[in-house]
Amino acid sequence: MPQLLVRDLEAGVIRQLRRRAAAEGISVEEAHRRLLRSVLLGGADEPRENFIAYLRHIPTDEAVEFPRANDLPRLAAL
Repeated sequence: MPQLLVRDLEAGVIRQLRRRAAAEGISVEEAHRRLLRSVLLGGADEPRENFIAYLRHIPTDEAVEFPRANDLPRLAAL
């Protein structure tokens, strides 16, 4: 498997990576892999919902109100 060596990182970046790894209970190396995957591949480790699946999760109960902003002009450019 290919390897990647990153040099000359700021101390603050390394501290944050170590904190993230500790919070997730994983190694710093694994935290680095997950971070790279999530940024470059859009979280390929986690299943991504498409927009239609997201819309299906919106409650359809009549008691749920979705407030509308009445303070904005609604001018239509035709």
